[in-house]
Amino acid sequence: MDSEEALCTGHREEVDNVGLRIGAIFIMFASSAFFTVLPIFMRRFPSLRAPEWVFDMLKYFGSGVIIATSLIHLLEPATDALSAPCLNSDFQEYPMAYAFCLISMMVLFMSEFFAYRLGTRILGEKAVEGHHHAAGHIDAVIEAHDHEHGLSHADHAHHYNHNRHHQNMAVHNDDDIRDDKEKLLDDESDIAPVRSQDVTDASEIVGVFVLEFGVIFHSVIIGLTLATTPMEGDHGESFKVLFPVIVFHQLFEGIGLGSRLSYLPPTLGAWLPLILAFAYSIVTPVGMAIGLGLRESYTHDSPTGYYVTGIFDAISAGILLYTGLVELLAHDFIFSDKMRKAPLYVVAINMLEVCVGIAIMALLGKWA
Repeated sequence: MDSEEALCTGHREEVDNVGLRIGAIFIMFASSAFFTVLPIFMRRFPSLRAPEWVFDMLKYFGSGVIIATSLIHLLEPATDALSAPCLNSDFQEYPMAYAFCLISMMVLFMSEFFAYRLGTRILGEKAVEGHHHAAGHIDAVIEAHDHEHGLSHADHAHHYNHNRHHQNMAVHNDDDIRDDKEKLLDDESDIAPVRSQDVTDASEIVGVFVLEFGVIFHSVIIGLTLATTPMEGDHGESFKVLFPVIVFHQLFEGIGLGSRLSYLPPTLGAWLPLILAFAYSIVTPVGMAIGLGLRESYTHDSPTGYYVTGIFDAISAGILLYTGLVELLAHDFIFSDKMRKAPLYVVAINMLEVCVGIAIMALLGKWA
């Protein structure tokens, strides 16, 4: 028990090699930014555009990364931190990490449900407006066509009925009018499927923003932890070991996030995916800079340190676990028309890509 209590004495390791750590901030930013914006550029620029299966591979691999991150890299460390012997006795007698994880999942579920209802209603109103606009456009074009051929509405109806009963006697002008009308009505019939797709996109857009919030939320703690980790530590907990592992962690997570950001519709703004990618890329370096600034006062081995890291990690675990299972896997596999119609070997490959992402991130959990 004495050895366990020693972990909560607030003992502060000397944070040395500050110059090297400052350089690591820029390395972390460059690697995260490059692999996060790469899928976005590959999809936006024709010269860099890759086959669709490449985007699918990155997307499903990223889903596996997110799920493994939530359980291996967040929930497990949160459990350790919130069960430290120096914390309040309530934390010793109850699995607080799982409680915070559960709370964040349910808050996220309810928030997304009402956000989706609001978004669906807004899109529905726009669909009605678009329908009226399209209908008016059709009438205007038909009227202009009639005027061009010198036909009144009555003449048009007469000729249309005449053609219907006596097709062999149809004149060329009436055929053109009917063809134009049918073509325009076909265009009108396409309005509903497009709007329906917009509603589906609304749920996916919400999922992307939730994912963005989740990875940013815990990346601050990652940077703070990395910056205050001693260069040489016990049990392999050293900056030299942790830094390359965190780089790969953020790299793979950036690929998963970037592949999702690349699918955001242009109507939200051409720069929005890049802005979100930059926000993810900069947040870990910011956390590292904060850690270096607090290196004389902040320590992991204190009640404050355990509370902060444990609660943040548990909340982030709930966010990413919900996002990974519901927003990513369920939408991509169970509720996807594309996946239901795909050959079984394609589905098997996509599932394998998810498993590869899970396996790699789970393996990285051995060191970080």
